[in-house]
Amino acid sequence: MGISAGLSLLATRHAAARVAAMCYERRMASSPTPAAGFRRPVPLDRATRLLNHGPTVLVSAEHAGRRNVMAAAWNMALDFAPPKVAVVIDKIAFTRGLIEASGRFALSVPVRAQAALTTAIGGTTGKEVDKEAALAGLAWIDEPSSTSPLVEGCAAWLDCRLIPEPHNQQAYDLFLGEVIGAWADRRVYSEGRWHFEGFDDLRTLHHVAGGHYLLPGESVDG
Repeated sequence: MGISAGLSLLATRHAAARVAAMCYERRMASSPTPAAGFRRPVPLDRATRLLNHGPTVLVSAEHAGRRNVMAAAWNMALDFAPPKVAVVIDKIAFTRGLIEASGRFALSVPVRAQAALTTAIGGTTGKEVDKEAALAGLAWIDEPSSTSPLVEGCAAWLDCRLIPEPHNQQAYDLFLGEVIGAWADRRVYSEGRWHFEGFDDLRTLHHVAGGHYLLPGESVDG
């Protein structure tokens, strides 16, 4: 097995998946999500700023009528022009096959209010479960300009075209993508900067281990 994709390794642990799903369902009623009306396009020359602070992401893809999403803690911005990203996706991940077949994927940046959902997504495998049907709170954004499905309720989204690198993909589970579309919730991101003050439930998630996350704190200029 190659390098782990963080949360995606939970996919084969059925007991953990059931617990995560139950925890998520209990929290759904009180978990607000960003409204669609706050989503704004982000210029591509600033798209990498959406990942510079190291958030966990939800990786989604669609092919032949089947869509899926997984959680990945190991991801990063890679280049400016054109903007590129990198994400580690384990060979056991169902989403990986969809990406390889379609040549497209999206990164959605989940928020504090979606912590349980993110863990539930990472704790189930699309090989055995239709996550869209199994997780009642998992919904998709209607964004006609995106070539891949975007997860509703997140703080930011990046639509990517796969940059084929067969050696890196097989040897290191490392997938590269060119960002061809980007959006963010204007309440917490505008003018190229994150600003979470006053919107605690929209703070992005930073996975440590075992469903435990850190949240971004105060900002400082140097």
